[in-house]
Amino acid sequence: MTTSDKPINFIQQIINADIDAGQVGQVVTRFPPEPNGYLHIGHAKAICVNFGLAQEYGGHCHLRFDDTNPERESEEFVQAIIEDVRWLGFQWHGDVRYASSYFSQLYTWATYLVQHNLAYVCELNAQQMRDYRGTLTEGGKDSPHRDRPVEESLHLLEQMKQGHIDEGRMTLRAKIDMQSPNINLRDPVLYRVKKLAHHRTGSDWNIYPSYDFAHGQEDAIEGVTHSICTLEFAANRPLYNWFIEHLPVPSKPRQYEFGRLKVNYMVTSKRKLKLLVDQGQVDGWDDPRMPTLSGMRRRGVTPTAIRNFCDSLAVAKTDGVVDIGQLEHFIRDDLNRDARRAMCVLDPIKLVIENYPAEKHESFNASVHPNREDMGTREVHFSRHLWIDRSDFSEDSSLSRKKYKRLVLGDYVRLRGAYVVRADQVVKDQQGNLVEIHASLVPDTVGANPPEGCKPRGVIHWVCADRSIECTVHRYDRLFSQPLADSAEQSFTDCLNPDSLEVIKNCQAEAALGDARVGEHYQFEREGYYCLDSGAGNDGELVFNCTIGLRDTWQK
Repeated sequence: MTTSDKPINFIQQIINADIDAGQVGQVVTRFPPEPNGYLHIGHAKAICVNFGLAQEYGGHCHLRFDDTNPERESEEFVQAIIEDVRWLGFQWHGDVRYASSYFSQLYTWATYLVQHNLAYVCELNAQQMRDYRGTLTEGGKDSPHRDRPVEESLHLLEQMKQGHIDEGRMTLRAKIDMQSPNINLRDPVLYRVKKLAHHRTGSDWNIYPSYDFAHGQEDAIEGVTHSICTLEFAANRPLYNWFIEHLPVPSKPRQYEFGRLKVNYMVTSKRKLKLLVDQGQVDGWDDPRMPTLSGMRRRGVTPTAIRNFCDSLAVAKTDGVVDIGQLEHFIRDDLNRDARRAMCVLDPIKLVIENYPAEKHESFNASVHPNREDMGTREVHFSRHLWIDRSDFSEDSSLSRKKYKRLVLGDYVRLRGAYVVRADQVVKDQQGNLVEIHASLVPDTVGANPPEGCKPRGVIHWVCADRSIECTVHRYDRLFSQPLADSAEQSFTDCLNPDSLEVIKNCQAEAALGDARVGEHYQFEREGYYCLDSGAGNDGELVFNCTIGLRDTWQK
């Protein structure tokens, strides 16, 4: 039984009842991705549900690849999925499993169905098969090959297997019911000829099983007790059960369905995500704007944030759309707790401290995290020449302190963790563009209040120009401008946000960021949460990706 304070969901209720009735000893679940793309945020919920249930009940969860279609699958996708599951913090039971490991057994069971007059080789082509299938409101009609003699079907099936039959000429179909109101039971295809090399079995096979035929039997081979799918497979459950009932499988798994995760402003169709990659609309599957787990990892989202988000969601029998703000809440919450603090000036303008000796340098100890003494301190350099952000200065001395809490000509501001300074004059080029701000510091104000009559407007961040490092910053907006781009009347690509990526060159960061490593998270003070880009080139350029802003500015 579950010991969590969270109300149990319908799957937990089923498992509890099965355990109480003695129908299940050890709970076994599985996560069965098809390796035809990268995992996305929707898969994260399925991973958390399946692995979470196994952990909760002291059981096992298998990682199994349903690699039955060599036309779209590759080893690249296999390895990416393995990395993503590990990154989320889950460990599967035993070795990684593959449908392709069971190809021989599946073929044996296919011949078993033929021998028992429950399957036949059909010569209808794809269009004819669609015509014969019927519609959602009208039944289909039998294939002219449905009553083919068993021995003839067995012979033709072997010919298909040996590669003597051309693609598209024959299929093996189950003999169920062409009048069934469930269109999935209208003699579904079990095997089709595909003369393609498989990423694991090479050219050993010329025929490959359908997902519907393979999936339940894989569960049975592995002793899966609760085969948990998303709702789009609910109509396939009667077929899943039909195979289990009519084959001599070693166990009797049961399938259950829950609502899939959909997040607004995201598209999670692997086919559509692949289209974005193939068209060059994004920088690969791990583009930080993508809803893939690899993209979110590259952007700096933590596995803890994703798991906490998924755990906050209901496991229900209905689909629903979750607001992206809910995901962003968990991302900010986790980064705020653990991200290291640093200063980076995105639009630098030189600040010259006139009453500070040119040859002098100081360093201050600044906390790595204001609420985490265990994270220690970092060294921040200070000199006569500093960088501040252009937006943090105004020549307009009439600006009220309430509306503008930054540096104003003739007024004071505190530099984060350092001195109070006053802006005295500006230097402009021939075109009237601001190039330098000259200022003076108020002595003895590091970590101390300024003297009476000197009241800083606010606090701004800065970087020592003599010790700063140059970097590039990538800031992101939502990839799609419409909340339901996947269901819009126009093409989903028409909903792409043209401003989803902003590349900012020549940013100036504090020296400590020169030692930044992939996987570390930083709060650039007053700017947002950032991480070193794992996809940047090897030319020595430092590139930081903005994971998320300090607050939600989308509504504004």
